[in-house]
Amino acid sequence: MPLFIDKLAIASPDFGNLTRIPDEFTADGGHSLPRLEFSGAPEGTAEYALICHDPDAPLPHGFTHFVVYGIPADAMSLDLDADGVRIAPNGADFAVWYGPEPPRGHGDHHYYFWLYALNRPVEGEPTREQFLAAYGNAIIEQARTVGVYSR
Repeated sequence: MPLFIDKLAIASPDFGNLTRIPDEFTADGGHSLPRLEFSGAPEGTAEYALICHDPDAPLPHGFTHFVVYGIPADAMSLDLDADGVRIAPNGADFAVWYGPEPPRGHGDHHYYFWLYALNRPVEGEPTREQFLAAYGNAIIEQARTVGVYSR
């Protein structure tokens, strides 16, 4: 898969890139969803997809914490109440934000919040793996921010 990096950006006012995610956004603090902001939508964006994935989880493919489709192309932040926005199953097969909950003593885990600008809408609610297989060729550009958490 080729690289798709230019002006698209994602950030959170709740934590900086490669900094610790505050407890309130984790399983230990109640699973509040951190605020996420976007900028630099490339021309031809039909919608955004957002995935939060922990590759450090001690599972064969890591653990996916959040999967969202149908984010409007003109969105400047994540609004789960916007028309067409859908939450797909996470790694536990629930359509919710599941805050970080790494095993105690397992060290730092990295939570990659990937924002994908797509040239066509996502149909249905595919898992992360299904999305990457079926829509990899629809990615115009991608960006990420990474939060860190340990217990």
